[in-house]
Amino acid sequence: MHIHERRSLWRRLRPYFTVFDGPLALFLFLLLSTGLVCLYSAGIDFPGRVEGQIRNILVAFLFMWVAALIPPQTLLRLAVPVYTFGVALLVAVFLFGTVKKGARRWLHVGVDFQPSEIMKIAMPLMLAWYFQHKEGVLRWSTFLVAAVLLMIPVGLIAKQPDLGTALLVLAAGFYVIFLAGLSWRTLIGLFLAGAASLPVVWSMLHDYQRERVKTLIDPTTDPLGKGFHIIQSTIAVGSGGVTGKGWLHGTQAHLEFIPERTTDFIFAVYSEEFGLLGNLFLLFLYLLLIGRGLMIAANAPSFFARLLAGAITMIFFTYAFVNMGMVSGILPVVGVPLPFMSYGGTALLTLGVGAGILMSIQRHRKLVQT
Repeated sequence: MHIHERRSLWRRLRPYFTVFDGPLALFLFLLLSTGLVCLYSAGIDFPGRVEGQIRNILVAFLFMWVAALIPPQTLLRLAVPVYTFGVALLVAVFLFGTVKKGARRWLHVGVDFQPSEIMKIAMPLMLAWYFQHKEGVLRWSTFLVAAVLLMIPVGLIAKQPDLGTALLVLAAGFYVIFLAGLSWRTLIGLFLAGAASLPVVWSMLHDYQRERVKTLIDPTTDPLGKGFHIIQSTIAVGSGGVTGKGWLHGTQAHLEFIPERTTDFIFAVYSEEFGLLGNLFLLFLYLLLIGRGLMIAANAPSFFARLLAGAITMIFFTYAFVNMGMVSGILPVVGVPLPFMSYGGTALLTLGVGAGILMSIQRHRKLVQT
């Protein structure tokens, strides 16, 4: 092959290899590497966890790459079909989904999968599309319609019941509505209305969900049952001290006092082994990730892209805040993984797609400028 032919081939292929945003990719790499180091210790009694997580990362990387290749204009056209498809799947789950441990959350199509995960991306896509088409004519009725579009999938997911995913989808949609221009006066009014409705919400919760709230208030009422998770995780977080007990030397984890230590409670293992300094490092990485996402949102080329990037970035924040809060005992246990750290493929895939969308928005901002 001649030199000019090789150069011509590289010009055609180059866009496929330059889709990644350098700073964002670096922060993701550092978080994923930190997660693998912690997972090796947390999963030492679970052979294959690290290898399985590496496979999950590779799959998530592939989907992130594909998402980064899709222009924001294409995402805009896909918003309504993806949202409609996601809601249809949630209705299918409600009608004839697979029941596991008393929850109807899965559809069986060769393998079981959770359609609710789709809504974590479909929801901000749909609302960003909606506000893009309403830009310049935002009225109270516009926000009311947006709230209806949001509450349809949230209600279906909460009915499964899956409170953790319902809260994440609710947060994803709320961020779009807020960034679209929801006034602080309206926001305060909604907060007061929500506080006033707490007795009604309490009566609608399932028994196990009420127990989680009661356990949060006083976990010692059932230290060997409902309160066991919170008590043991807070002991692990506190026992790490300033510098931690050292990698592979976490007693709470290795003596099997921390349940779900490779998934939802991996932060407890990390805190025990790396201490306050390790936690500050981890928080710094998340702040860098969120800061980069907000920078991409601020410089986005369109209203749609700005809303979408802002919502996805704040979802990263919500994942981290809720997980660290529940492991530390300041929030109820709702089954939210630590982003890019916890073992698992489904959440990592969703987060990877979100990161890919951010990279697409950043890349096409550059193309618009040039």
